[in-house]
Amino acid sequence: MPLSRRDFTARTVIAGAGVALTGTVGALATAPGALAAEDGTDRDERGRPCEPGYGPLVPDPAGLLALPAGFTYRVITHSGVTKLDSGESTPSNHDGTAAFEGHRGVTLLVNNHELKGKRESWPHPVPLTDGLVYDPAAAGGCTVVEVRRGGEVAEWVGIAGTSTNCAGGATPWNTWLTCEETEDLAGKNGMTKDHGYVFEVDPHDRRANRDPRPIKAFGRYAHEAVVIDPRQGHAYLTEDASGPNGLLYRWTPPRGFHHGRGRLRTLAADAGVLQAAKCIDSSGRFVDDFSRATKIGTVYGVDWVDVPDRDARTVPVRKQFADGVVTRGRKLEGMWWADGGAYFVSSYAREESPGAAHDGQVWFYDPKRRTVRLTVLIGVNATPSVDGGYDGPDNITVSPYGGLIIAEDGSGLQHLFGATESGRTYPLARNELNIGSVEEPEYSEFTGVCFSPDGRTLYANIQDPGIMLAITGPWRRGH
Repeated sequence: MPLSRRDFTARTVIAGAGVALTGTVGALATAPGALAAEDGTDRDERGRPCEPGYGPLVPDPAGLLALPAGFTYRVITHSGVTKLDSGESTPSNHDGTAAFEGHRGVTLLVNNHELKGKRESWPHPVPLTDGLVYDPAAAGGCTVVEVRRGGEVAEWVGIAGTSTNCAGGATPWNTWLTCEETEDLAGKNGMTKDHGYVFEVDPHDRRANRDPRPIKAFGRYAHEAVVIDPRQGHAYLTEDASGPNGLLYRWTPPRGFHHGRGRLRTLAADAGVLQAAKCIDSSGRFVDDFSRATKIGTVYGVDWVDVPDRDARTVPVRKQFADGVVTRGRKLEGMWWADGGAYFVSSYAREESPGAAHDGQVWFYDPKRRTVRLTVLIGVNATPSVDGGYDGPDNITVSPYGGLIIAEDGSGLQHLFGATESGRTYPLARNELNIGSVEEPEYSEFTGVCFSPDGRTLYANIQDPGIMLAITGPWRRGH
């Protein structure tokens, strides 16, 4: 049922009444020009005023990762350097990652490899492991990384023969959903099968990943990320696409369907209902693009519009809607489920995009109130080659110590940065690996940011050439 203006106004008052939505992250604003909430003061575990973060970043003598004093990192996998258990090289282009608890102190990480197109185009594609291949022509896929208590690392293929595996998302039943950020049909770019789907990968059971099958019920488009509502069973998905901009989707399971390991692959291609978000403001006016919002705390009501042809046989899904029907977003990126809803990123919007000139947003979708609230707004970073500002948020995670940890995919220097519950930002890491030249330095984006199950280790990737890092240090609440 569409939201009436009266319903929306009531829900806006509730959602906008306080700093926090439900407590873990709250309303956040980010630098440049960070906006502080309430009295503008961050406090430690005892309620004492403190500065956000862990202090300035210390340059790395090894030229890889700058961290605050007291923090250290360890390389877990490195494309072209470390090996899979089959003896082949770790694939390149690390992207979305999630960490799962294994037996006897083992941490299992599923790591996407964002490799688009034919295998021959890449020096280190995902190996075509027997029984785990969807399309033998495609270079992408996932690996599973096992980090044992003593520090020993093993890695193997979770799925191969997929394309452009991007952010993805973990499920409440401890599996991984890998998302193809492509729309290539069979016969395009050398592919032998259709692509643009979501696949499930089980890090705990290698046999469960045999004979990969796309979850066609989630639709075929440039998938970025996905989260699952553990109570209602809905899937929420982002689309990173342009011309026109991508959409925020919701998939409603069919009546009688129960989630669990391997259940999604049993669904019919038309199972459930796939819909795209349509936002309205407090005056009942349609909002054409998320980038229209220019103020922290902006709340929109959300309706959901049915997708006509989810498998996009002739027209891409985002092009099946006329103007004025759905709300779009420029570079809809990472997602994370927390606080009873979905945090999602709209990565980039300058003046050429609808709305204001800014360098990214993070929104929170509240399924109970059917509202989205702008929780992070990143101002324009005028000098990205100089440390101090951020642009292009991408992968995100909710920190067990409060606030968000955000991976940067912008111009110039690339960071992991945090946003505290009171609305202030701080640097956590800086990529110092220059993959360009001295005259024209280029720093690869951060991806795959996530904490270990015990909260002691932050994992993150440098996408190019493909390096997974484990970061440890004096974590503390409120930072």
